[in-house]
Amino acid sequence: MKIRAAILEQSGLSAPYASSKPLRIGEIELSGPGQGEVLVKVMAAGLCHSDLSVIDGNRPRPLPMVLGHEAAGIIEALGPGIDDFAVGDHVVFVFVPSCGSCECCSDGHPALCIPGAAANGAGVLLSGERRLHEHDHALNHHLGVSAFAEYATVSRRSLVKIDKSLPFEEAALFGCAVLTGVGAVFNGAKVAPGDKVAVIGLGGVGMAALMGAKAAGAEQIVAVDLSREKLDLALSMGATDVFQATAEGVVDAIKEATHGGVDHAIELAGSVAALQTGYQIIRRGGQLTTGGLPAPTASFAFSPVNLVAEEKTIRGSYLGSCVPARDIPRFVRLYKRGILPVNRLLSEVMPLSEINAGFDKLREGSLLRGVVTMGH
Repeated sequence: MKIRAAILEQSGLSAPYASSKPLRIGEIELSGPGQGEVLVKVMAAGLCHSDLSVIDGNRPRPLPMVLGHEAAGIIEALGPGIDDFAVGDHVVFVFVPSCGSCECCSDGHPALCIPGAAANGAGVLLSGERRLHEHDHALNHHLGVSAFAEYATVSRRSLVKIDKSLPFEEAALFGCAVLTGVGAVFNGAKVAPGDKVAVIGLGGVGMAALMGAKAAGAEQIVAVDLSREKLDLALSMGATDVFQATAEGVVDAIKEATHGGVDHAIELAGSVAALQTGYQIIRRGGQLTTGGLPAPTASFAFSPVNLVAEEKTIRGSYLGSCVPARDIPRFVRLYKRGILPVNRLLSEVMPLSEINAGFDKLREGSLLRGVVTMGH
């Protein structure tokens, strides 16, 4: 079938992207679902830094590629072997397809699926196939999803069914921002009632983590960011203390405000400087959890003596260390009860034709989450 999609042919073009137009909107061919695959009508897709890092060249991916990984839609057709979905189901895409049988999946860590990671790195679906073509040339899939398009053929393992009452623009955010941010709090850091928590980096994922810290019962929630506007928003969403990341003496100020440091620092800015701040502000015995993704060449230095003598912990959290089939419905229920106000993450809804300008806004920090719609 013919579909419209946003195609990235070259990374690293100069900003503003509204002028250089790294994403070309064009008509391409989408093949139908094969064994274990599903055709989905994409209704809404979020603009995320994981897409931006491919556009700007910080996270190399095989090109040309149809980007987009945080999205929601409606099932249009089922491939052979699918018996747990039906046409008309509403679904959220998950950007790590989990095979269900590798060592990591068997251990309850589907975000670390070994075949899923290999497929994502190669730009193919979990089956190893590419279902996108233009002029008889294959196009690569982004994280098994490629949601900046009117329709997507994906592995059944890339989908979670959701409540049909949830608006698509909000539902899309559960596939990345909410999974990654809230999951980093609940599953990665395992924040407990009464804990002191710092969230470093207040994009869509960071704000979701802040919501998660409040929902988990954190006694003190410290928000750290470069933007004064985002810090003000954080106060309205449950932060008890806010600090500008570049302020002189910020580490000492946070440690003083938290009486020696926080139990958990959750870094979601994707920068080495943010990681270093997080490590410095955790208390003795505290934990730094990072879900940010700096450039692959970046490195983080810390004192091993300090790590041992103060019994600190550093851990990563990918996809919020979530089990998506369990956690997406759980987080949706918390949203519907008013415990996770995910709708407050949504900054702007725009048509697919404005996607390049939308990424300019994300790059400049003026969006928490922008969402594109496909005009169905």
